Amino acid sequence: MNEPLVKVRGLKIGATVYPPGEKPHDIAIVHGVDFDLQKGQVLGLIGESGAGKSTIGLAAMAYGRGGVKITAGEVWVNGRDILKTSLKDIRALRGGEVTYVSQSAAASFNPAKQIMEQVIEAAVGHGKFSKSQAETRAIDLFAKLGLPDPENIGKRYPHQVSGGQLQRCMTALALCPEPDMVVFDEPTTALDVTTQIDVLAAIKEAIRDTGVAALYITHDLAVVAQISDHIMVLRHGEMVEYGDTGQIISAPKEDYTKALVSVRSIDHQEKPPGTDPVLSVTNITARYKGTKFDVLSDVSVDLYPGQTLAIVGESGSGKSTLARVITGLLPPREGQTNFAGQTLSDALAGRSRDELRELQMIYQMADVAMNPRQTVGTIIGRPLEFYFGLRGAEKKRRIRELLDAIEMGDGFIDRYPAELSGGQKQRVCIARSLAAKPKVIICDEVTSALDPLVADGILKLLLELQKAENVAYLFITHDLATVRAIADSIAVMYQGRVVRYGPKSKVLAPPFDDYTDLLLSSVPEMRLGWLEQVIANRKMESAGN
Repeated sequence: MNEPLVKVRGLKIGATVYPPGEKPHDIAIVHGVDFDLQKGQVLGLIGESGAGKSTIGLAAMAYGRGGVKITAGEVWVNGRDILKTSLKDIRALRGGEVTYVSQSAAASFNPAKQIMEQVIEAAVGHGKFSKSQAETRAIDLFAKLGLPDPENIGKRYPHQVSGGQLQRCMTALALCPEPDMVVFDEPTTALDVTTQIDVLAAIKEAIRDTGVAALYITHDLAVVAQISDHIMVLRHGEMVEYGDTGQIISAPKEDYTKALVSVRSIDHQEKPPGTDPVLSVTNITARYKGTKFDVLSDVSVDLYPGQTLAIVGESGSGKSTLARVITGLLPPREGQTNFAGQTLSDALAGRSRDELRELQMIYQMADVAMNPRQTVGTIIGRPLEFYFGLRGAEKKRRIRELLDAIEMGDGFIDRYPAELSGGQKQRVCIARSLAAKPKVIICDEVTSALDPLVADGILKLLLELQKAENVAYLFITHDLATVRAIADSIAVMYQGRVVRYGPKSKVLAPPFDDYTDLLLSSVPEMRLGWLEQVIANRKMESAGN
């Protein structure tokens, strides 16, 4: 056997934490991990947030983020332990032998510099190529990665390309210096399923054509199954299971891996609509102030009591803009919104307190939806005071009831958001919405930032609360697995219009329009060869057209 390109033995990683009012103390993040990685192979690291995936990936570059320290073990790259080499050697390693692709390309690129300048920086800086040679290689990579106009796209600035295109530019940046290994850290998590397919295909083809080794970090097992040769499942900084991709997805041995494989197994039976909708959007057309183009065009949908209407589509399709119109944050140019039998004022300021109370919203990012200086009790208690005038013992009793409803309990009343996990934060946001006793809750991508198992728990909770409270959900998402799990009816949006609408059973049944067919065919499946099959089918369709 050839010596592995990367050999990790007994890797332990920790950090020092400084809790308010307590003495600083050390915590362990990774508890002793071993693995080998051969050149030309891909190892998938999968697990929930806090499992140590990104921490291990960065350790392959001898790097600890945010005060994180490698406390023990060995990390061998190209035959040397990089944890024992000089700072000069480490600098040569990073961006030369090992490169990194982050989750958010938009946050990683300098908005003031052209893309080409940034893509070739490491290759030129490490002396791998001259400027002209690096530019030629970058253009070749742009073409290989399926970017439009590869000769000229490098002259654009980051804001002048789409999210999927920028993520592929970042992959070109990582491959330009001809590294031995690339660390892909959730490179498609923030992308729509249609864009994700293009980026996954480009990454897989680039890995195959260049022979580079890769660590592919994600919490989506269906995604990593399309890329990886082997998969390591992590939880709480420890390896749960390790094996080749086929074994992990078809015959997992550990309970945690089995739970990951079976996630989104919710069996929600579609409910028939009632006679009178609680929310009706009729012929809504809207645009943002100062712009000349409509972002919504003649949109009409109905939501019935106790039901879930899923609004699905890619970024820019108008999903969240529709929510802004419904909530009164964006007055429409045409059309109207009826709620509980009454026509709502187009502007938020023109709505009554009861209308505000009965139409609530849960946001995508629970982190920024709560005041970090307020306790859980204060956050949930605010609507109880504002809408119902509750005070003292009565308010505290109701807060406890809501905490029980979201399966957290009153032990969380005095905690701050920073002391909660991502799933717990989103549960608090759900409790805050329920505190107002709404008829409709708009859920805007409420599970997209969560790990699959945590998201599954949130979806089950929402369905249980819907049954108990008879609340209706307008569920905005680009995740078709979520739609299948919870929706009663579906509206598919594309470029500001509803292109398909009706009960879930009909919307998800053929024949499909072209866009819905593209969406459904882009949802990763937990089987080997799925990505190659999708790519082949699309090439055949393109050739036929």
